[in-house]
Order: sequence, then structure tokens, then C-alpha cells
Amino acid sequence: MIPVKTSAAKKPRKPNIDREGIQQSHFFNWLKFAYPEVYDHAFHVPNGGRRDGKTGAKLKREGVKAGVPDIVVATSKGHWHGLFIEFKAARPHSASVSTEQKQWIERLSRAGYLAVVCRGLEEAKKAIEDYLMADEVPH
Repeated sequence: MIPVKTSAAKKPRKPNIDREGIQQSHFFNWLKFAYPEVYDHAFHVPNGGRRDGKTGAKLKREGVKAGVPDIVVATSKGHWHGLFIEFKAARPHSASVSTEQKQWIERLSRAGYLAVVCRGLEEAKKAIEDYLMADEVPH
């Protein structure tokens, strides 16, 4: 009789939790009720996520670009044309800012937009509130 090999018991994988997505959803929910006039001009750029090669190539041909910030507020305030937020999960679950993301933030800033990185809901709320006071605060 030949012995049958049994594989060692595998440890159950921890579920992959999209903390950034969850926190960003909370941000948009807060924005909808706290500042509905801003919410009406705000949207998420769905650049992230894993895709197969064929889909990734198609999206790239259609204009998807690596590093574009996650959130756009398409309304001018003060001397800025609009607000871009690169949204990261709050610490300790925050990811690093990629080279492409840094380049986009710099490029947008030079073009007259306020472009910032926010780590979590509280920083994103503060970014919106500071942006809304742009007319009142000299830069």
C-alpha cells in the first residue's frame, strides 16, 4: 500500500478588508449631509483595484492614468480651481503614497488646484473645511 500524502492544515486567510474604501464611503456619507453643495460637485475617480491584463490595457487606452487622486471636488474656492484628495486609510492601516501619486499632486498644484493627501476620515473632513474657508483665509 502506498501512503497517501496529506497536506498540512492551512491557516485560514484573514479576509482582505478594504479599509480605505470603507473610510472613503464614510467620508462621502458625511459630505452628503454636512456640505450637500460640495457633495453635488464631488466624485471618486475609480483608478485603483486589481484587474486582469486585458481590462487594464483597455482602461489605459480609455485614459485611466496611474496616480490620479481618488477624490475630486469640481468647484473653485479662493484662488484654486478645485480640490483633489489622495485618500489613504487612517493609520495604522495607511499605505504609502506612490511616486505617481506624488507626481500628480505636484502637477495639479502647479496647475492651480489644491491637491492633498488625507489619511482617513478626519483628515479628509479637515481638508474640505479648510478648502471651504479659502475665500476667507489669505494664502
